[in-house]
Amino acid sequence: MASRAGRATLAQIASAAGVSVSTVSKVVNGRPDVAADTRALVQQVLDELAYEPRRVDGPRAPVVALLFHGPLMTYSLEILEGVLGAASDVDVDLVVARTDIAGLAQQRIQERAVADWQAVIAVTSAASELAALSRAGVPTVVIDPMGVPRRDVISVGSTNFAGGLTATQHLIDLGHRRIAHLGGTPGAACSQARLQGYRGAMEAAGLRVPKGFTRDGDFTYDTGLEQGAALLDASDPPTAIFAANDEMALGVLEAARTRGLRVPEDLSIVGFDDTEVARVASPQLTTVAQPLRRMGMAALRTAMRLGAGERVESHHVELATELVVRGSTAPPAGLVDEARSLTA
Repeated sequence: MASRAGRATLAQIASAAGVSVSTVSKVVNGRPDVAADTRALVQQVLDELAYEPRRVDGPRAPVVALLFHGPLMTYSLEILEGVLGAASDVDVDLVVARTDIAGLAQQRIQERAVADWQAVIAVTSAASELAALSRAGVPTVVIDPMGVPRRDVISVGSTNFAGGLTATQHLIDLGHRRIAHLGGTPGAACSQARLQGYRGAMEAAGLRVPKGFTRDGDFTYDTGLEQGAALLDASDPPTAIFAANDEMALGVLEAARTRGLRVPEDLSIVGFDDTEVARVASPQLTTVAQPLRRMGMAALRTAMRLGAGERVESHHVELATELVVRGSTAPPAGLVDEARSLTA
């Protein structure tokens, strides 16, 4: 028997046997769908490495993993609140982790998923991570998928196109004609849908989108600051900017402040998400509210059903967005001055 320090992992067993982690898990758990010669080989390696399965006293609550890709922002925290709220209503253990830092590489994700997790909720997860979870055979629900939702991936999102349309139409109704759009990560389906909503509203109103009035960001404050500055420094700048999330809208707000522009008197700004930062900004942000907490709750409930082997009615659930008007939007200065002159 080979001696070794520490407890052998499923990944180490799989590597030594030349099989997948999921195959090792099936052998450990007595699953019948493994060929006899493969089972014998895996069992031999299990014995050689003295593999000891985890032991627990009494029945164990199912474990659902909530995986975030990238830094946790206010958007992420709202999702987390929703998942925690739903988890408190059922007997489930919740594991929360970031997948873009050391310790949760693809192989580790696959091993942990097979060993511990009944289901996974992935928030804007990278394709490579989804592939690792798929290979592990763990039921997965994706929130705001990066690409167009696939038929074989269960996902939860919101009406992003309608939200982009509503945000832009609000600015048009106020009298703005030079409206710019600051989008999020170009490959994100939600970002593309918000952009198309913006374009749809502009086209329906017969308004031209000037060159350079649509810019890409990455959903961060720094991007909003940088791209907002570029828009406001143009020779003929916009009178209103629709940003694809609240973080970038705050960056635009700061770019305007440093240039001596007043919001909303000189520039109107609309965000997206309605996170806490929208409510504490000065002025408070007009924004499109995503039901982020309800999205988290829906994802947890769906993940539990998938983990229990149940079928779900739809591969993609979209919850409605809603415009929340606050202090960062107003008619453009020219219309205000004209109205004053008419009433003088």
